[in-house]
Amino acid sequence: MKITLFVLLFTLSLQAMQVATVYREHGIKAVEKALDIELSKRQYWDTELKNFDTKFGYFENLTSILTCDKDRSKLYKYTINKDGKFHLSHTFNALTGKVNGDKQKEGDKKTPLGVYTLTKKISNPNPFYGPLAYVTSYPNLYDKYRGKNGSGIWIHGQPLEGERDKFTKGCIAIENEDICTLDDNLSLQSSLLIIDQEHIKEAKKKNLSTILSELFAWRYAWLYNEYKKYISFYDPSFIRFDGKDYKTFKRFKKRIFDYKDKKRILFSNIKVVPYPGEESNLYIIIFNEKYYSKRISFDGEKTLVVRLDSDSFKILSER
Repeated sequence: MKITLFVLLFTLSLQAMQVATVYREHGIKAVEKALDIELSKRQYWDTELKNFDTKFGYFENLTSILTCDKDRSKLYKYTINKDGKFHLSHTFNALTGKVNGDKQKEGDKKTPLGVYTLTKKISNPNPFYGPLAYVTSYPNLYDKYRGKNGSGIWIHGQPLEGERDKFTKGCIAIENEDICTLDDNLSLQSSLLIIDQEHIKEAKKKNLSTILSELFAWRYAWLYNEYKKYISFYDPSFIRFDGKDYKTFKRFKKRIFDYKDKKRILFSNIKVVPYPGEESNLYIIIFNEKYYSKRISFDGEKTLVVRLDSDSFKILSER
């Protein structure tokens, strides 16, 4: 233990000396650039993730995760315990869509597979939906990328009077007592819902390290106006949330990069989640972005859908 602590302190001391030397010789801007490079390295994220519970992915400031296993007709609530680990706090019996498979369009009576935020709590819905309901973000960015449509996918309770069929039109329905239990300490802003056909597969640390290092390499190219490197992160099949395709997006970004504006780009509250379904190399990244330049400022949520190819990723869509 003493040897490990000594090595750690020595390493930190050495790193601090290196940073100080860069600062002494080249100034604070050079230090910032060196640290931006460090954030884009796989080794940094390997170390950062070492003690993280990455069962479902990588999360900053998340308090709970809901997972729905359609095959088992279960909804699970996981919360973060004092040790920063995911703890299964509740298991609920759940009704899902009458038709099996992934939702594709309005009225197909399927429950979607995907990663969703909870966008709204409805305290007094129509009595058919029980005492309360949560609205999900279906269709999400990836759903729209694939041309899916429809809306109104909720987590809700059972009719306050009478009975209902043993399936839904696409929502997730649980018992009224359970929806009240689910509501306990559930924050919309710090919760995620993952819906899969079967039990959620565990995320791999090495893949998360790659995704996070690539995310900050993308940021680096953006921050330092390296257009060719920046655009290389985008897949030719890319479609932005507003419908811009790859070629249109490239031309649009080239005009902006040509201004050579100085920027400040900060990422926080990052969530990286393997996307459910057959394609195991897809990930959704959700984070808060602060962007400042003399032409544009933005402070809000950003979402990327990426495909992991060996040691790099390609962006399929963004919002």
